[in-house]
Amino acid sequence: MALVRWNPWQELTTLQNQLNRLFDEDMLPSTVAERDFIRVPAAELQETTDALHLKLELPGIDAKNVDLQVTEKAVYISGERKSEAKTEEKGVTKSEFQYGKFQRVIPLPTRIENTKVTAEYKDGILNLTLPKAEAEKNKVVKVNLQSAS
Repeated sequence: MALVRWNPWQELTTLQNQLNRLFDEDMLPSTVAERDFIRVPAAELQETTDALHLKLELPGIDAKNVDLQVTEKAVYISGERKSEAKTEEKGVTKSEFQYGKFQRVIPLPTRIENTKVTAEYKDGILNLTLPKAEAEKNKVVKVNLQSAS
């Protein structure tokens, strides 16, 4: 009887290859791929001493199709990118655009005054200015240092 060295990494590699084949894009029905993988808008959050500045990417979405709600602790955004009805007599159209409804909740690192929020929507970019609550602006923590002697 011959001894064979067991290599656990080879089994993991085999398992990974099988999973990759299972989730290969060609294996998914097109209806599942279109329905379940709708992207949410990308966000960028910048904090200054007085406010939070939130920028969201919403290309191709009308402002009337966006619902925006702001609380002291989070921003809730939902909307819909509607598909355009095209009629073509000849040819095939392949589209990588994502259509459908989306929603996203963005938690905020500090409390804000949600009654003083300003918004600007231009060229598919939504800019929100979220002023910090007064208690958050003036929050200073005093740290006492003790000598180790």
